[in-house]
Amino acid sequence: MQDVLKGVIAIPAAEAAPRPVPSHYPEAFAGHLRGRMKHPLGDVFGLKNLDVNLTRVPPGAVSSLHHRHTRQDEFVYVLEGRPTLITDDGEMELAPGMCAGFPADGAAHHLQNLTDTDVVFLEVGDRAPEDTVIYPADDLESVSGPDGVRRFTHKDGTPY
Repeated sequence: MQDVLKGVIAIPAAEAAPRPVPSHYPEAFAGHLRGRMKHPLGDVFGLKNLDVNLTRVPPGAVSSLHHRHTRQDEFVYVLEGRPTLITDDGEMELAPGMCAGFPADGAAHHLQNLTDTDVVFLEVGDRAPEDTVIYPADDLESVSGPDGVRRFTHKDGTPY
């Protein structure tokens, strides 16, 4: 977690330190996100219940693996570029000013940048305890342990 800025109530979002590693996925899956940069804005301010990221996805990359949460609601708001939203129900090109929401236990989803320019969006979610992330297209699940640390497993429960 990034250090909380004591006494600071506002910053330019793009100046928040990016995550030190581009992906927490196991190495077999991390390559899909090469070049993605997340600025964890909620961490900057010590937010405990709300997770907010300013995310930049270069051409050809994805925001995440195709996934859904069992407890966490998720929301994205496009600032720059034209990402393709991919859900269980199909694909839709988004544009700046558009937003999408994904309730817990809803459709699996991810954004893909099929253009030749970067895509930038805000990603907002709650920090629901005991959330499991299911990746329907991959042999992967992510479970929050009792200590709050997220762990990746195969779908049969064996750890990566």
